[in-house]
Amino acid sequence: MSTNRAKVWKFGDNIDTDLIIAARYLNHSDPNILAKYVMEDADPEFVNKLKEGDVIVAGENFGCGSSREHAPIALKAAGVSAVIAKSFARIFYRNAFNMGLPIYELPEADEINSGDELIIDAKNGEIKNLTTSKVYKFTPIPPFMQELVDVGGLMEYAKSYKGNQNEKI
Repeated sequence: MSTNRAKVWKFGDNIDTDLIIAARYLNHSDPNILAKYVMEDADPEFVNKLKEGDVIVAGENFGCGSSREHAPIALKAAGVSAVIAKSFARIFYRNAFNMGLPIYELPEADEINSGDELIIDAKNGEIKNLTTSKVYKFTPIPPFMQELVDVGGLMEYAKSYKGNQNEKI
């Protein structure tokens, strides 16, 4: 994500993977089915309000709980273009990049509110809040991890290599 406007949906601290996608839906692996239920237990109307390209902003420890890959898959499939949080659970952090969902750690995430409009400049590590005119800096994603996001995740990245050679097709 670089220069597109994104509407914010705000959540608090310790949003666990069961709030992102409830265990009762884990018998599905189709991203389009999972997308229908994303954040249902945190906000039952979330999927009806969410628009393609919107972002989630949250507090501490986003994605804690189980290590289910369904959580970033569901968010991405629902149209969430990025998650910004004060901090992420480590397993969610890794799963998000493996699934191609960009996430950004921002200590000042609590200053951003639902309904605000943002522009995220991933390359330069900058978030501009168009609603408040504040600009926030974050450490840009390392190039390799940004490449994972750009190609759609680890599986797509792996498909772009032939055999065990480090040579792109």
